[in-house]
Amino acid sequence: MDSDAAMIPARNSRPPLAQAALGVGVIVQDTQGHILLGRHHSGTWELPGGKVDPTHESIAAAAVRELREETGLEVAERDMAVFAMLHDAVGGINRVTMAALVRVESGSPQVTEPHLISAWQWTRPEALPTPLFDPSAQILAAWRPGLGIEHPPAHRLSVLPEDAQVKS
Repeated sequence: MDSDAAMIPARNSRPPLAQAALGVGVIVQDTQGHILLGRHHSGTWELPGGKVDPTHESIAAAAVRELREETGLEVAERDMAVFAMLHDAVGGINRVTMAALVRVESGSPQVTEPHLISAWQWTRPEALPTPLFDPSAQILAAWRPGLGIEHPPAHRLSVLPEDAQVKS
């Protein structure tokens, strides 16, 4: 047995016990300031988004992928601004939701997952439909606290853009 291999703790090669879900929600804003919301078949309104794949996918890449899969809208990863991490707990599982924002010049969102979403709609932030899906409400409240959006409590960590991060 290699002496270096014997020194590596076994816990580095075992995955941790799952106790969290990681997702991303995308605020898509057009040039008039409207945001895109989808009407879920359950009755809630939600931002495009979903789970981050466990394939070494970045948060921005997941946001771009989910937006494309759910609406057909194509944006560049470099244009996706991840601005906050929100954390709450549901059913004994930590839910970590990354909040992202992208601005688009134009676009006609398509219902690409009709088993989930019945329609996409551009909405003024001051006139949001209800009820909102809880993670979407949390993201929108983190983005624009002055809107007075009711939502379950969530811890918030602001995420700085790469070029603004502290250099060591």
